[in-house]
Amino acid sequence: MPMRKGPRPAEKAPVILETSGDTGYRLLDSGNGEKLEQYGTIKVIRPEAQALWPKALAATEWNKADAVFTGDTDEEGMGRWRFPNQPLGETWPMRLLGVDFFGRFTSFRHTGVFPEQLVHWSWMRGQVRAHGRKPKVLNLFGYTGVASLIAAEAGAEVTHVDASKKAIGWGKENQNLAQLTDKPIRWILDDAMKFIEREQRRGNRYDIILTDPPKFGRGPDGEVWQLFDHLPSMLDICRDLLAPDAIGLVLTAYSIRASFYSMHELMMETMRGMGGLVESGELIIRETPSTPDQAARALSTSLFSRWTKA
Repeated sequence: MPMRKGPRPAEKAPVILETSGDTGYRLLDSGNGEKLEQYGTIKVIRPEAQALWPKALAATEWNKADAVFTGDTDEEGMGRWRFPNQPLGETWPMRLLGVDFFGRFTSFRHTGVFPEQLVHWSWMRGQVRAHGRKPKVLNLFGYTGVASLIAAEAGAEVTHVDASKKAIGWGKENQNLAQLTDKPIRWILDDAMKFIEREQRRGNRYDIILTDPPKFGRGPDGEVWQLFDHLPSMLDICRDLLAPDAIGLVLTAYSIRASFYSMHELMMETMRGMGGLVESGELIIRETPSTPDQAARALSTSLFSRWTKA
C-alpha cells in the first residue's frame, strides 16, 4: 500500500465516546469478570474480562438474570446459554433509537447487537437527517443490520455487507420487524475485501462508511480475514470509496490487543490530503446505578477512529 500524499487531517485524541444506556439497553452492574445487562425486558449475564473490580449489586440481583452465558471466556469462544428462571426462545424483540429488531442468543455469547455502537449510530442518524439529499451509507461487516436499519430509517440509501449467510438472514428478519421493507437497503452476502475492491473498480462512492471488522473471520468462499494483515488495505480502499463531499468514515475494533493510537495513526496517514478531522479513542458503556450509593462505573468495550469532513 503506497503512502498517501498531502497534509494530515486535524486530530483529536484520546476521545472517550460514552453510551449511558437507552430505553432498550442498560448496563446494570459489572465486576469479577462478568457484566449484568438488560436488553429490552431480558436480563443477561456475560463474561467481561475487563471488569476487574468487585460487583456493586448483591447476588440476589444477579440471580434475577434471565440468561447466563457459560463456556469459553475468550471473545470468539463458543459456549451455551443457561436460563435459570424459565426457558427462553432464541430471539426476543428489542428497540434502540426508535428501530425495532430481534435480540438473539448466539453460541459466541453475542446478542445480535453491540450497544456501545449507539454513539456512532446516533452520530450517523444526525448526519443523515441533516444531509440535503439521500446519502449513501456503506455498512461493512454489518452483522445483524441494526446500524443499517437506523441509517435507512433516518433517510439513507444503505448497502449492507456481511460474509455470513445467517447474519444476512437475521438482518432481513430485523428489517421486517422494524417495518422498514420499503426502505432502500441492499443486503450483500460477500467477502468485505472482495466487495470493496469491486466497488473501487466500478467507481462507486459513499457518503458514510461504517466498518467494524473482527480480528479474524472467513468469507462465504473461505476467504481469510486477519485484522492486522488486512486493515491497512481495507481502510485505504474505503478512502477511495468516499464521495468528494463525504460525511465520514468510522472504524471500530472490538476485543483486540492494540492501542487506539495504532488505529489513530493509520487513519491519519490514510486520510492525508482529505482535510477534515480524525478523532480516536475508546467506546465505553456507563453503568446505570440502581441505588443512590452505586457508582456509575464505566466499562471499556471497543477502540475507534473516526474521520469527518467538517
